[in-house]
Amino acid sequence: MHHPFADLIDLKVEVQRAGHSQLSLTLAPQHLNPHGVVHGAVVFALADTGMGSALYPTLEPGQICATIDIAISYFRPVRAGRLVCLTEVVNRGRTVAHLSSRVLAGEQLVASATGNYAIFVPREAG
Repeated sequence: MHHPFADLIDLKVEVQRAGHSQLSLTLAPQHLNPHGVVHGAVVFALADTGMGSALYPTLEPGQICATIDIAISYFRPVRAGRLVCLTEVVNRGRTVAHLSSRVLAGEQLVASATGNYAIFVPREAG
């Protein structure tokens, strides 16, 4: 699936299967905040996109998903290198799924997040 925002920040989907995903991003100057560390929104985008990527393969034809909420905790700053986001579906109900992501820089845990996603068939535009 084409993902314009992921393309914008150069986020790569490396693994996507039902209930799991692995995404990565190699840090560049545009990913940093004024203090020279990765901007929190970049880490959040990895987790949010990772969650959607893990959930999408579980959807029925015609269904989509949308973020309801995400809680994220940041543990350490990162100035350069590659970030990897590992995500799994913790629980998938009929209309809501709960997911968990870990963002790593090498072996170091950078952030962890949990999120809830709505699962639904979109209404016709009109």
